[in-house]
Amino acid sequence: MIFTSAMMINDASALTVYTAGPGSLAKKLATGYEKQTGVKVNIFQATTGKVMARLEAEQANPIADVLISASWDTAEELQQRGWLLPYTSANAATIPDSLKSDSYVAQGISALGIVWDTKSGTPEPKEWADLTTPAFKDKVTTPDPSLSGASLDLLTGLQNGMGDAAWQLFGKLKNNGMVIGGPNAQALTPVLQGAKAAVFGAVDYVSYGSIQDGEAIKVIFPASGTVVAPRPMMILKSTQHAADAKAFVDYVLSPEGQELVANAWLMPARADIGAKRPLLSELKILPENSEGSSDRAAILQRFGKLFAAQ
Repeated sequence: MIFTSAMMINDASALTVYTAGPGSLAKKLATGYEKQTGVKVNIFQATTGKVMARLEAEQANPIADVLISASWDTAEELQQRGWLLPYTSANAATIPDSLKSDSYVAQGISALGIVWDTKSGTPEPKEWADLTTPAFKDKVTTPDPSLSGASLDLLTGLQNGMGDAAWQLFGKLKNNGMVIGGPNAQALTPVLQGAKAAVFGAVDYVSYGSIQDGEAIKVIFPASGTVVAPRPMMILKSTQHAADAKAFVDYVLSPEGQELVANAWLMPARADIGAKRPLLSELKILPENSEGSSDRAAILQRFGKLFAAQ
């Protein structure tokens, strides 16, 4: 079952999974796993920031068995802390080496792009900088990087790829009236409602789902480059259900589980499973962060100061 942040997870016999959206995918994976194994699954689904805050708060009495984050940096940090149980699933054989380690593996991958309202009367943007033009004055939103790990990944990737020019871009976006709109779905809402024309750095799978529902929006990946956000899945060392947790990871990485991932408009982690959207080979990927979490913290702080006047 799906639990909101206001609900408690107290079934000691069940497997507990903490996940940063999409909630519908988590529910389907839990249902499929339960049918296959008979093991019940409790799910806490929220933004990466809220999931991590809950995990930190429960250090003295850990509850989560499996964690699925929207930011690769989360897994690297928890591995450095010694919080993770090493496990390599047999179903990870076709997953690229860059998307797995001894202690965590990608569940799936999203990418960051521009989401544009095709009925907004604005010219179709092709590049990030197009959103700094007069046509998009006061018409752009962006997810809050303090709440969205993927949004912070984009800021980091742009800095790594562009250097100081990235901060000139962010400054121009601020001066052009771009507003920080909360988590990913919240940043998209004004565009769906017609109040804004575009999202800078939207997580693609949310928008693909909206397009399927009939919304007049388009996902655009700038040719100059973007970042992808692998969603790391890991088992907490504190788990009291290690065998069930490993079996859950196996299920998510099975063909059945990866098809569910693909149906949620994510790129499957497995290279032998198709997708309903562009794959890694079709995107120009900006350099990954290699400076560690302290560099990301500095980027987040600098971006926050830039937009503090809002």
